[in-house]
Amino acid sequence: MSGEYRSRVERKQAAKRTKQKKAKKRKSTSLFKKLAIAVLLFMIIGMVGGIATFAYFIKDAPPLDEAKIKDPLSSTIYDMNGHKVAELGGHKRTYISYKDIPKVLEEAVLATEDARFYEHHGVDFVRLAGAVVANVKEGFGSEGGSTITQQVVKLTFLSPEKTLKRKAQEAWLALRLEQKYSKQEILEMYFNKIYYSDSIYGVARAAEYYFGKTDLKDLTLPEAALLAGMPQSPNNYNPYDHPEAAKKRRDIVLSLMAKHGFITKEEAEKAKQVPIKSMLVERKKQDNSIPYDSFIDEVVKEVTDQANVNVFEDGLKIYTTLDQDAQKYVEDLLNSNTLFTNKKDLQSAIALIDTKTGEIRALGGGRHRENVTFGFNYAIQPVGQPGSAIKPILDYGPAIEYLKWSTAHQIVDEPYSYSNGKPIRNADRRYLGPMTMRYALAKSRNIPALKALQAVGRERAKEFANRLGMGLDEVHEAYAIGGLENRVSPLQMAGAYSAFANNGVYIKPHAVTKIVFPDGTEMNLKPKPKRVMKDYTAYMITDMLKSVVQYGTGTLANVPGLHVAGKTGTTNYPSEVARKYGLSERAVPDSWFVGYTPNYTAAVWTGFSKRSSTADLTDREQRISRLLFKRVISHIDDGGSDFKMPKSVVKLPIKKGSNPPKLASKYTPESEITYECFVRGTEPTEVAKDDEPETLPSVTNLQAAYNQATNSIVVSWNYSNANGNTIFEIRIKNDKGEQNVITTGEQSIIVNNPTPGAVYTFAVYAKDGENQSKPALTSVRVPGEGENIQGNENQGQTPPSDQPNQDTNNGQQPNENGNGTNGNNNGNNGNSGNNGNDNNPGNNGNNGNNGNNGGGNSGGTPSPTPPSTNPTPTTPPPQNNNGSGGNNGNAQHNNIGNNNNAHHNNIGNNNNAQRNNSIGTNAQQRSDLINKENEN
Repeated sequence: MSGEYRSRVERKQAAKRTKQKKAKKRKSTSLFKKLAIAVLLFMIIGMVGGIATFAYFIKDAPPLDEAKIKDPLSSTIYDMNGHKVAELGGHKRTYISYKDIPKVLEEAVLATEDARFYEHHGVDFVRLAGAVVANVKEGFGSEGGSTITQQVVKLTFLSPEKTLKRKAQEAWLALRLEQKYSKQEILEMYFNKIYYSDSIYGVARAAEYYFGKTDLKDLTLPEAALLAGMPQSPNNYNPYDHPEAAKKRRDIVLSLMAKHGFITKEEAEKAKQVPIKSMLVERKKQDNSIPYDSFIDEVVKEVTDQANVNVFEDGLKIYTTLDQDAQKYVEDLLNSNTLFTNKKDLQSAIALIDTKTGEIRALGGGRHRENVTFGFNYAIQPVGQPGSAIKPILDYGPAIEYLKWSTAHQIVDEPYSYSNGKPIRNADRRYLGPMTMRYALAKSRNIPALKALQAVGRERAKEFANRLGMGLDEVHEAYAIGGLENRVSPLQMAGAYSAFANNGVYIKPHAVTKIVFPDGTEMNLKPKPKRVMKDYTAYMITDMLKSVVQYGTGTLANVPGLHVAGKTGTTNYPSEVARKYGLSERAVPDSWFVGYTPNYTAAVWTGFSKRSSTADLTDREQRISRLLFKRVISHIDDGGSDFKMPKSVVKLPIKKGSNPPKLASKYTPESEITYECFVRGTEPTEVAKDDEPETLPSVTNLQAAYNQATNSIVVSWNYSNANGNTIFEIRIKNDKGEQNVITTGEQSIIVNNPTPGAVYTFAVYAKDGENQSKPALTSVRVPGEGENIQGNENQGQTPPSDQPNQDTNNGQQPNENGNGTNGNNNGNNGNSGNNGNDNNPGNNGNNGNNGNNGGGNSGGTPSPTPPSTNPTPTTPPPQNNNGSGGNNGNAQHNNIGNNNNAHHNNIGNNNNAQRNNSIGTNAQQRSDLINKENEN
């Protein structure tokens, strides 16, 4: 019984366990079904949402307008003021049908753009999936999945913006296009629409332009591969401008053709060996009547590069930065014969931009382009090495930026070599010893420039230059003086220099501000400003470049009344090239001037369109760039304030030749003072130890007597210490407010026709170089009109004065700064008007006073001091100019009634009496003189 019991119990338990297992299984199956249903619902919702979103996006898609496919729309270009300049489009093109397309060209395009073209229906979902993965990993727009059909749609109906809406519309229209047209018709559209740089549209015209072939059947494999690869970035793969990039792109196409089985690997490798240059015909100049084609050439490049549109067919409104007045002036100037010689192949180009915005105002693409449109544009394409114009960019700019060199930093100009042992020479083959960085740049010395580059290091110099748009892959030591392997363009140089002028902010030069599509969509093409250097670097380079045009190699470019900074540059041929054409090793193929004001920056190049035995710029031809700059800036710039010195810079009076720099003392002669810039915190504090200047003995027996018979005042004195260098300065004033300063080597003067009733005071100083005596003073009264004069001709004579500084005029004796005046005279005489070339300037200019006459208080009119005979070739720091500003050219020194040079010829001197310089003469003359005194 017990066995049976256990068996029944066990049976019941086993049955119970079985029921529990079945219940669990049913529960697990139910949960899986629920999950499956949820996923399915989510997918359905997602699909419905995707379809709804897709439908929403495509509801605004433009219709498949057949007329738009076949009839291109012209684009309109507007200037900086919104005025219409030109209309582009409607030009003839060589239209081809599908049967004209050779198999090798079709296969090259398919391998590159759409290998599954004949397998999809407008959208390649396999390729699209790969693009989606890439976009998820690298960001939206990083890789495209567009088919050839989609590209035709994009080029014809849509804007180039990379958005989901545009991609949805593109896919939808591509599907519709494939329903309406055959694959062959779509390929025909593609080959006729695609852009190939240099304003070339359509593959037939491109084959003729680049290879001289009018029949596409004659295209070789390398040629077909080049044409197939260009549309991705037409301007960057232009074989004339960028042959290396074009070859790389062509070779990629050849590899893709081999990968997809269109050609063998052996055929691909063989085609890769064909040089790009051997494939090309000579670059053609297209004959179209488009105004300002040099400028519009840049417009077309910018729009096609940034917007990826067809300027000649897409019906765009293009708003540019063009100043039509400046553009016309530049073109007329380049085409005139005023400055140019008739030398064969002589060319020149100008790029003018707005300093503050980077907007291109004018482009002079070359000389005599009247009957040629979109030919070689010398303003925007690389034309030559920059020569010494590179020095602020690669040498001295980085030295200030990274090493905080001051403009007074001393560099020794001495025999020197590159790191590889090759000697480097200055253009004049001379060595000038220690000099400041300012002087080295102003005089374009090569050895100091190389030393600056070496001190900074080539990597940091490259980094600095590339922030200014130079695009250097590497920097060699020869680059320090402009020996670049790659050429530069005037527009590129103007852009780099504008950053110095714009307080260290670089804005890429640009000709287009925005474009408007036919549907009203706008695209902003203005580049963003970038700070590329410290503000102290920009200002200190600018201050040194002002010295270049004040007394250095660039004086011919200086514009009176404007604040101009700039740099010259000349180049030489490599020795093997010079020998090939029978030229001297010092022959000059290129001459540059790149300069700026606070308002405009211009780069001017002069050179040759081709190398030949006559391609050598003479001294006169080397000056053309500077003279062109001067004329352009004079025409367009209305002037304004100077470059503002930032708080990070201090400008101090430094004793010349001190190393390290020392502050000028109160005894430092004016001729030994120069004003230099320092990064704040690095300025010197030590003062130069200069001896107190010797005080000369004063004159003795000073007498002044009125002579009624001759109506004159005779002033005489004695001086026993006179030598051949001694001169006397006589400061004259009267109680009527008239005053004058005279210098003479004699020991007497005569003042003719003095003012009746006036009391005259005379202060006489003895001077010998920088030394002078204390003044001796005396006074005399001139009888008034109608007074009854008794006695002899010495009536009115004062007793002689042997005591210097004697108070004979109620305590109002003259002083250095004039009566009651606290003004400073920081005169700064610079040699302007230097007719030499970059390396050997001439001296045909005037010694002009470029300083600041600091204004004084209202205590009277200052009596100025004579100008320095040793001009200081720098600009003094800004002063509080409450009075008159600095005098340019000939110092006037308040010469009443006469604005001549600062000699102030002896008034009434026995040897050189000049009545027109006298104080007085007659009533009307006195009135005129006083008026002129007030004006001064």
